[in-house]
Amino acid sequence: MTFQGLELEHSSCFKAYRDLSARDPLTISFKAKYFGLVSQNAKRPNSKDRSVFRILYPRFSLVCLLRVVEGQNWKYCVINLPQPALFTNVICSPFAVLYNFVHHTQTQQLYFILFFLLDLHQAPDSLVFEFWIMVFFRSVSAFSRLRSRVGQQSSLSNSVRWLQMQSSTDMDLKSQLQELIPEQQDRLKKLKSEHGKVQLGNITVDMVIGGMRGMTGLLWETSLLDADEGIRFRGLTIPECQKVLPAAPSGAEPLPEGLLWLLLTGKVPSKEQVEALSKDLASRAAVPDYVYNAIDALPSTAHPMTQFASGVMALQVQSEFQKAYESGIHKSKFWEPTYEDCLNLIARVPVVAAYIYRRMYKNGDSIPSDKSLDYGANFSHMLGFDDEKMKELMRLYITIHSDHEGGNVSAHTGHLVGSALSDPYLSFAAALNGLAGPLHGLANQEVLLWIKSVVEECGENISKEQLKEYVWKTLNSGKVVPGYGHGVLRKTDPRYVCQREFALKHLPDDPLFQLVSKLYEVVPPVLTELGKVKNPWPNVDAHSGVLLNHYGLTEARYYTVLFGVSRSLGICSQLIWDRALGLALERPKSVTMDWLEAHCKKASSG
Repeated sequence: MTFQGLELEHSSCFKAYRDLSARDPLTISFKAKYFGLVSQNAKRPNSKDRSVFRILYPRFSLVCLLRVVEGQNWKYCVINLPQPALFTNVICSPFAVLYNFVHHTQTQQLYFILFFLLDLHQAPDSLVFEFWIMVFFRSVSAFSRLRSRVGQQSSLSNSVRWLQMQSSTDMDLKSQLQELIPEQQDRLKKLKSEHGKVQLGNITVDMVIGGMRGMTGLLWETSLLDADEGIRFRGLTIPECQKVLPAAPSGAEPLPEGLLWLLLTGKVPSKEQVEALSKDLASRAAVPDYVYNAIDALPSTAHPMTQFASGVMALQVQSEFQKAYESGIHKSKFWEPTYEDCLNLIARVPVVAAYIYRRMYKNGDSIPSDKSLDYGANFSHMLGFDDEKMKELMRLYITIHSDHEGGNVSAHTGHLVGSALSDPYLSFAAALNGLAGPLHGLANQEVLLWIKSVVEECGENISKEQLKEYVWKTLNSGKVVPGYGHGVLRKTDPRYVCQREFALKHLPDDPLFQLVSKLYEVVPPVLTELGKVKNPWPNVDAHSGVLLNHYGLTEARYYTVLFGVSRSLGICSQLIWDRALGLALERPKSVTMDWLEAHCKKASSG
């Protein structure tokens, strides 16, 4: 096999054509053209993206050229599917070979696939044209079937996750969205026109008076929560994200910028794309003085979330969406200023949050941003923690707290307020006020305080039996054990699991971590015995405070601010898609108890 000038990085759409100037009768030249064999999102390549390559191979062999990634190393694989019968149904048989390859391979990502036939210069023009039409449609059809089947495999060790090709030269996140949005708009339009009347379930009285739990009523693209499996970010579990998203050169945890790219595009970014996004965010991070003045107008004793929400509201003065809306921008373009606001907001909230921390706990001695650092590491630096493990923890913390589908209080609030075309600053500030509630984001603060109360009363070396008695004491006093249970999950939160793994790796001997481990063994059986809890397992809040405390961030009242910084990635990503898809103003129907009683009476008599 000989490759001459093989360059496939620049475009995902190619059209084979006969090179009449070919000197070797067994050589066919291919040139990048606007011909998407597989990718529905293929963009028209410009002159810089077009490249010519030649492949020497026996005539009439169908070749599948795959671009795959193993770990961090790219390679090309070629499968020889010899002598297919041309222009007949037999042409479908090679796809069985292809499926067998991708089903059993140990590779992690399939990024690009191209089918082509060699020696087409021997065939008449009409047959060449007919062949390429046939190959195109059958390739798309077969690829869709294979993608559906392989996509059902959740483990990266025995399957291939199919993703769209990421070009190393395509660094602009906004241009990626510009390509994706028209397709998703058409997809939503088709879904509404063809399936708009399909029922998604029955609404019960329990749902109406029980916080709408179990009621499907919100479109949220960036993540999906399964009661048993936990959260998936654009189809990827947390362990999968840890495996495929780019990490810092000195670390192993995924960079938040990589997750942001994934949430917005549904694609796993390259290291270069993450670096470009990191630089873009750093260039947007300047915070005006009047924002600091607005925060300083509050007492330094005000709750950190009060100061944080006030700071975000002050940032709203520079809203690009508000300016564009007042200028009469067309609704089809709403997403563009929303994008600018959201990236500006994501870039600036760590600066505001760090200022609040230093104001409250470090005598107002603020630390300037370091633009050479990534998003998570720079936030840690501005807080005053330059330990490399703390920076690594902050990357993990921001990533796993970024999004948890759309039904939780903060995410739903951001979407609800945004549906009124309030700009991202107003929407996110509202979301922060929801996050500040004790039943939502404030829980991580409550967990550490409760754990410290255990230590104060019983000591660090408390036995499991003593711990069990303390848990029962808490429950019998009418309180809950903070950090346990979840509105959706029915198993241990994967976000808890990955934090536990971090602790086992970096701080296995920490006394509070050892206490958290004991609680993991003691609390679920107690809650199960109590019989009133649907989910007795720990959630994300049960662990995060102990990790932060270990590295010196001991101020529990501040923890929800960290949560808020993280949640900006998910809420803002969805706000961009809300505007791009033109989602409607949220307006559910409410009823009174009189109405419910009358309806139930009528239903029972009927």
